[in-house]
Amino acid sequence: MEPVVRGSQEEKVGHLLIAGLLITFLPQIPLGNYLIYPFTILTTWFHEMGHGLTAMALGADFQSLEIYRNGSGLAQSQFDSTPSAVTSALVGAGGPLGPSIFGSLLILASAKLKYVRPALIALAALIGLSTVIWVATMTGFIVLPLVALALVGVAMRASDRIALFSIQFLGILAALSMFRDWDYLFSYAGVVAGRPMLSDTGAISEALWLPYWFWAIVIIAVSGLMIGASLKYALAEEHSNRFISRR
Repeated sequence: MEPVVRGSQEEKVGHLLIAGLLITFLPQIPLGNYLIYPFTILTTWFHEMGHGLTAMALGADFQSLEIYRNGSGLAQSQFDSTPSAVTSALVGAGGPLGPSIFGSLLILASAKLKYVRPALIALAALIGLSTVIWVATMTGFIVLPLVALALVGVAMRASDRIALFSIQFLGILAALSMFRDWDYLFSYAGVVAGRPMLSDTGAISEALWLPYWFWAIVIIAVSGLMIGASLKYALAEEHSNRFISRR
């Protein structure tokens, strides 16, 4: 009979700390940027899907999702009529909040072991479906299906500990990607694929008048609250996971 080991709160905290350290320091080591590159593309996918799905929820046609080799991206949506200022602002906020929403959901799923593998498979399915329907660049066509296949492989074949660490790693990755975009959040405009355009916070500022840096602070605060609440829930002692070791 296979032994059962209870995952302690300390072990879960350790997993999250390791995930955070890997995400923070991998780009600083030789070849580290290449190792983390698929995850850079994934965080861009989180961001652009945030824009696209928000637009869809508000009645727009989500037309395409572009991801470029340098890790930048662009979601194209079309409304039947000119959207209101609030609608435009919500679509603008959907991008920078997207990684935090995805990250929070993944961290919440890690609270109980029975949700870990289904969450990984659901994420892989959403990545695959979005690639078929919306992705319009070669980088996305190549990298995203590979990420989806890796997630399915972990969900189907990896040990419980590896599956749990993987979903926590992805959740922390999404959460920390906010810091990767720090300069962009606090910029009024930027350049994507050689095209100058308003940043997300710049677009919100144009719609709602308050300065872009104010909306950057609001987005960071909301993201922090979401991630903090999900971590508090996932690390609560009463949600300790049960690991089944595999021979």
